[in-house]
Amino acid sequence: MNQNQDNVILDVTDLKMYFPVMRGLLKRKVADVKAVDGVTFKLMKDETLGLVGESGCGKTTIGRCVLGLYRATSGKILFQGKNITTLPERKLREVRKDMALIFQDPYSSLDPRQSAGSIVGEPLKIHQMVMNKGEYRDRVEQLFRIVGLDPSMTDRFPHEFSGGQRQRIGVARALACDPSLIICDEPISALDVSIQAQIINLLEELQSSVKELSYLFIAHDLSVVRHISDRVAVMYLGRIMEICKSRVLYENPLHPYTRALLSAVPIADPFVEETRERIILKGEVPSPLNPPPGCPFHPRCFMAIPECNQAVPPLRTIKEGHEVACIRV
Repeated sequence: MNQNQDNVILDVTDLKMYFPVMRGLLKRKVADVKAVDGVTFKLMKDETLGLVGESGCGKTTIGRCVLGLYRATSGKILFQGKNITTLPERKLREVRKDMALIFQDPYSSLDPRQSAGSIVGEPLKIHQMVMNKGEYRDRVEQLFRIVGLDPSMTDRFPHEFSGGQRQRIGVARALACDPSLIICDEPISALDVSIQAQIINLLEELQSSVKELSYLFIAHDLSVVRHISDRVAVMYLGRIMEICKSRVLYENPLHPYTRALLSAVPIADPFVEETRERIILKGEVPSPLNPPPGCPFHPRCFMAIPECNQAVPPLRTIKEGHEVACIRV
C-alpha cells in the first residue's frame, strides 16, 4: 500500500478527549475522564482500518471526534489534508458531507416517525445534493437498490423492516452524499450472526465498487475485524497498543494485550483450540478517571516488570508497518 501523504485521507496526531467531572453546587471540576489519551494513526484512501478493544476503551469517542461531534481536548485531525479540529461549525458542516456514520443499533438510530425513503434522503436535502423532487426520488431509489432493498419499500416505516433491513437503510443513508470516509461504529453487533455476514459482504462490495472509499471500522469482535480490515489498531484505556496489517496481527501479535485478546477468540478446529496458548488476564480494567502510571496495561500484564510503571511507552516501529507500545517487545 502506498504510504504517500497524498494517499492519506485521515491523519490523527496525539488526539486527546477528556470529559470533565463536575461536583458540588457550584459544579466545580474535580477530575477528567481520559476517554482518549494521545492516539495517533493514519487511514489511507480505499483502506479499512479496524479499531478494536474492550468496551470503554475510547473507540467510539475517536469516531465522534473525527466527525466533529466532540471537540477534541487537544491533538490534530487532518481530513483530506484539512485540519478539522479548529474549524468553525459552519465550515465543519461542509466537510461533513464527505464523511458518514453507520450506527451500532439499527433500531434506535432510525426515526420511527419517518418513512425509510425520507430517512435515506434526508442528507440529500441537508447538503442540497438534488435540484428537484424527481431527482431526489430517483437518487433515493438508486440508494435502495445499491444496498439490496426493493425501491417499492421507500414509503414503509422502520418498524416494518427486519434488523438486517434496517441496517441496510442505515448504510444507504450513509452513502447518500457519496462520502470518502464512513465510520462504522459496531454496525453489526446488534444483528444475528447470519445477518452480520450479509452486512459485512455489503460493505466490502461497496468499497470495491466506489472509488477511494475508506472505512474506520470500530468493533470488539476480532473475527469480524479480521475479515474486513486491511490494518488493525488495538486500543486499551484510551491508547493504541499495537497497529499493523490485519494478517500480521493475527499471525504474529506482539503486544501482550493483543495476545490475550486473540487467545480468547474461539477456533473451530478442536485440536488447535485444545493446544493453543490461553492467556487469562488478572484484575479489572482500570478507570479512565484514574489511569495507572506508566503503561496503562501493566497492572494486568503477564510480562510486566518494575520499569513498566515508570513512563507511558510510545508507539515504536518494530518492523515496517508494525508499531507496538511496549518496552518488553
